[in-house]
Amino acid sequence: MRHILHGLHGGRRTGGRRTATAWLLATALVAMPVAAGGESWNQFRGPTGDGVWHGGPLPVEWNESEGVAWKTPIPGKAWSSPVIADGKVWMTNATEDGTRLSAVAVDAATGRVLHDITLFEPAEPAFCHAFNSHASSTPVVEGGRLYAHFGSAGTACVDTATGAVLWRQETLRCDHHRGPGSSPILHGGLLIVPFDGFDVQYVAALDAGDGHVAWRRDRAIDYGTDDGDARKAYGTGTIIAPGGREQVILPSAGATIAYDPATGEELWRVNHGGMNASARPLHGNGLVYLNTAAGGMKTLAVRPDGSGDVTGSHVAWTSPQGSGSRSSQLLLGERLFHVGDAGTATVLDALTGKAVWQKRLGGEFSASPIVADGRIYCPNQEGQTFVVTATEPYEVIAENTLAEGCMASPAASDGAIYLRTKGHLYKIVAKP
Repeated sequence: MRHILHGLHGGRRTGGRRTATAWLLATALVAMPVAAGGESWNQFRGPTGDGVWHGGPLPVEWNESEGVAWKTPIPGKAWSSPVIADGKVWMTNATEDGTRLSAVAVDAATGRVLHDITLFEPAEPAFCHAFNSHASSTPVVEGGRLYAHFGSAGTACVDTATGAVLWRQETLRCDHHRGPGSSPILHGGLLIVPFDGFDVQYVAALDAGDGHVAWRRDRAIDYGTDDGDARKAYGTGTIIAPGGREQVILPSAGATIAYDPATGEELWRVNHGGMNASARPLHGNGLVYLNTAAGGMKTLAVRPDGSGDVTGSHVAWTSPQGSGSRSSQLLLGERLFHVGDAGTATVLDALTGKAVWQKRLGGEFSASPIVADGRIYCPNQEGQTFVVTATEPYEVIAENTLAEGCMASPAASDGAIYLRTKGHLYKIVAKP
């Protein structure tokens, strides 16, 4: 997994600035291997699960009339992010009322819709808050299969070549209360996803071959309240292996727990408080970086080599800054970058938690930023994407506007950015 080399400091400062060359060298050395050709953005936050794209530079400037290779309408209401493999862009989709849940494939070269596959048709869809959607969980695509998750409404596996539905799993339930949001991850032949609901909270692993439940573990967290609304979370797991010990780190309300991904055995937990956690954990510098969303310790770093309750022994630092309830963070060497819900970008020292830089970008944010070739891309809900340099002094170098805003996070492939707005999918390419 990702281990930043201690002492590089993301590039030591030269003339008062950290150099982009040193940071890029550091990320190249420590990144997990990407898919063949480096062109597959196969899951939430990309091939390495951390929002980092190692496939080269991406476009910097665009608008509705420039830099758009194609723009394809995607009817419905769905906030899941696109995933890309084998020349196809896949998304989960839903009608606004949740009575049809589907998977859509678009040709990456032309923008033509190749598949629109009905996966579930709930007769009585569960309540979903207007801010959320019935298809907010980003799918996983790997090995010719798409794994699409809709929370309690079901999980399905699709053959990406033919569009055939290979299996469906509909036995795992919880009351999401505001709608689902956790994205599945694939590891060791298992599809791992948390169900942190209003009523019950647990983690399940499905056999990727046929969808049967391989293991299930209750969270067993002391939330300090009987209010189910304070027990909800929307987290997505991250696999790490410090010292060769594989762990899946899964945030929840109140605590984050590390499990053995093969068996579901609990390895350690940190009780940090908070609710509605959705940021995907990051790993580097010998630490796991977490965001507790609403309440709790806000942003914290934990050493992942403990056992049992490590709250009093393995929390390296906490910070009330740089926290929000929706966007995930970026780890840039020894710097931690985050955009809050209200549009304030913050950089923390990843070793100490101390604030390094802060700037109000503007707008409201739900999408998670990505970084490529020393540039950070931050799309907001109003239609703007801010491009920020990934090294000090963290300057905004472009502000790009489209007709609709983004709830979904960007994806990258083959030198292009794929942006799912509230009604369309865009392919953004470099202007001539």
